[in-house]
Amino acid sequence: MAYQCFDISSDNGVAHIKLSRPEKRNSMILEFWDELPEAVDEIDKSGDARVIVLSSTGPHFTAGLDLASFAQVTTNADVANETHREATKGLGFYHKVKRMQDCFTALERTRAPVIAAIQGGCIGGGVDMVTACDMRYCTSDAYFTIYEIMIGMTADVGTFPRILNLLPEGIVRELAYTGRKMSADEAKSYGLVNHVYDGHEAMLDGVMATARAIADKAPMAIYGLKNIVTYARDHTTADTLDYIGLWNASMLQQSEVMEAMGAKQSNKPGNFAPLPRLKKIAE
Repeated sequence: MAYQCFDISSDNGVAHIKLSRPEKRNSMILEFWDELPEAVDEIDKSGDARVIVLSSTGPHFTAGLDLASFAQVTTNADVANETHREATKGLGFYHKVKRMQDCFTALERTRAPVIAAIQGGCIGGGVDMVTACDMRYCTSDAYFTIYEIMIGMTADVGTFPRILNLLPEGIVRELAYTGRKMSADEAKSYGLVNHVYDGHEAMLDGVMATARAIADKAPMAIYGLKNIVTYARDHTTADTLDYIGLWNASMLQQSEVMEAMGAKQSNKPGNFAPLPRLKKIAE
């Protein structure tokens, strides 16, 4: 399928989703909010991808929410009567924000790990997006800003539930209240990003090497790790230990374990089965 906001490719178990509107600083127009979850869900359903790389084009990763699109989101043109339009505006806005939130949650719920490769500005909604990814890598010129305060908004698409697991609370509050830029080095010092590269090409080379290292591993085990790490983040130790036991009791595949052990001993790639294809209930 052709996308307006993204280029999609796949090679040896690595799916690559690339933001493709550099002339507009990869701002998030209305089509973005439908296309990203659709692309992620299609990749997930196929079961072929073992890891997803999310990268961008041009000098900036993304300028965040396109303000012209946001103006359309906040209206309720479907309601003809002015009084009724005003009465239902809040509910309409709520449902549209939920849709936008689900766009980034798609990155978290997909079975494959998602790696973000960030250059230049990661602004506003871009922070929401990358905090929903499993790992983040950036260039030395990258910066992060919770920009919504600069336009009189409270970030509402996913930043705070996730970034508080990645940064100290005081730093999050400072970024949110001031809208200041956090540099690549500062982001690395707090653990928001895994590694900082000198340039875009070096970053993509490094990210793809990490992606291939993940894609070489047993897919069901990687899926289990992603699922359990996310669960552990949001639950108690006791709950997580019980969940891990139930997960392995139902999902651990002896054949995959043996194949992984054989691959390790022979120093050759394992011949792993792909993740099962996902089908709709009606299918």
